[in-house]
Amino acid sequence: MSTSTEPSTVALPGGVGVSRLRVYDTAAPDGLPGGTPHLHLACTEGYVVTGGAGLVQTLTLAGYREVALRPGAVVWFSPGTIHRLVNHGGLEITVLMQNGGLPEAGDAVLTLPPELLADPERYAAAARLPDDGAPGGDLAAAYARRDLAVHGYLRLRDALAAGDPAPLREFHAAAVRLVRPGLDRWRRRWRSGALDAAEETGRHLDALDHGRGDHLADARVRWRDRPLEHGRHGMCGLLDTYPAG
Repeated sequence: MSTSTEPSTVALPGGVGVSRLRVYDTAAPDGLPGGTPHLHLACTEGYVVTGGAGLVQTLTLAGYREVALRPGAVVWFSPGTIHRLVNHGGLEITVLMQNGGLPEAGDAVLTLPPELLADPERYAAAARLPDDGAPGGDLAAAYARRDLAVHGYLRLRDALAAGDPAPLREFHAAAVRLVRPGLDRWRRRWRSGALDAAEETGRHLDALDHGRGDHLADARVRWRDRPLEHGRHGMCGLLDTYPAG
């Protein structure tokens, strides 16, 4: 048995991102403990529930819904889905994120009040945590950001429930305006991550179709024996993060 250690030096399968999440357990302004409502603009996100109990609230133009979360449940949702985690006790999740690296590059917009969404500088100041949420930092700032986003989220949810989708459509438009300046950076990450992983499969298929299996000789086992960071202050809770490559 080999005892050598060869940590991961390539992207995870399909270029996904993986993190372990312990959902915040303090109460938001509506009394529900949990995370910060937000959406992603280019990434599908998936949850594999590993502990505790709770639910995820989702908001799209198709309506509002709640999905129960308990160990063994798997939930995923496409870009444009506003989602908010609610912690009923000890909720822990393994998070799978399409296009690993894009969320870190800004592929998430919080449901902050409209006056903040309309001003990129004010939005950035409200969304940014001290030390970028580094472990051991100020949790009060993460909770304050969460509470601000919950106020904006409740406005969107209440309007949609009353039959008025205009605020949600306006939020979508504001989110697009906020992220457009960073799209070149997103494209670079996507090309070197998820797109490259997909194209590598194509290269393998082409080789096999020509009777070649040279890539089989290059097989390696790679792993991470611990997270890159433990307890980073994320949007929804404390994150144990694994590098994309």
